[in-house]
Amino acid sequence: MRDIPFVDAHVHLWDLERISYPWLTPPFADDGPNGSVAPIAKTYLLDDYLADAEGWTIAGMVHVDAGAAASGALDETEWLQNMADERGLPSGIVAFASLDDPDVERLLAAHAEHRNVRGIRHIVNWHADPRRTYCARDVTADPIWQRGFDRLGKYGLSFDLQCYPGQFANVAQAIVRNPEVPVILNHCGMPVDGLDQWRAEIERLTALPNVAVKMSGFGFIERAWKPEAMLPFARELIDRFGPDRVLFASDFPTDKLFCDFAQILETFTEIASGFGDDERRAMFGRNADRIYRLGLGV
Repeated sequence: MRDIPFVDAHVHLWDLERISYPWLTPPFADDGPNGSVAPIAKTYLLDDYLADAEGWTIAGMVHVDAGAAASGALDETEWLQNMADERGLPSGIVAFASLDDPDVERLLAAHAEHRNVRGIRHIVNWHADPRRTYCARDVTADPIWQRGFDRLGKYGLSFDLQCYPGQFANVAQAIVRNPEVPVILNHCGMPVDGLDQWRAEIERLTALPNVAVKMSGFGFIERAWKPEAMLPFARELIDRFGPDRVLFASDFPTDKLFCDFAQILETFTEIASGFGDDERRAMFGRNADRIYRLGLGV
């Protein structure tokens, strides 16, 4: 299936000489959510991504905020927009904004002025285990965060949701209030505490028609994952959301910590092999094209 157009729904690029990325700055430890990120703590540009993806038909890509310092959020968007204007990629930009900032609307408006910006991501993963948490508190329970979410629709922005299953109930409240806002669940919903908890909570999101899911980040489940171990879970994910709400994504170069690009795409090929041509093409690219409004026509 290397000839099927792949619209990569989750890519990160960074120029460490241009913008500060605290999570890519030493010292590094092995006990964080990704383990040590030292192997990827170097500048990663569009040509680096295209080299990793060589041999696959890259029809488009969505750049998702790469963890720049909050003060650099707009700088990252401007850099990526200039890149898109010059080279045609990224096809879409998901920018950073902290939705619990009472002044967030000013940043949303500034991001939305860039023609390739399609959405916002605010990583909200909170966990009682300090080795797994990204946040000092669960901001999804904060009324200020909820009000920030309510501002997305005003600017025609989608939301990339990265959280843990224990937070699905809080975010579902915001999603229900804003049915016009497309929500894309990152990294399969990150079942880091096991599939039982994930199964107990995931229906809160599958029941909402404006929620889709990115199949990516298998390394959050098992760092040294193998395709045969992920196939049953991947097919369950498709069963729960349906092939019209699943977006294949590499999460490169972050997932480079766990495997190479070919392993990811070959696994997607195996996952999709039991589906019809239209469904395969939907998961490989058409869903990303539609949900992020990229206009690629794949």
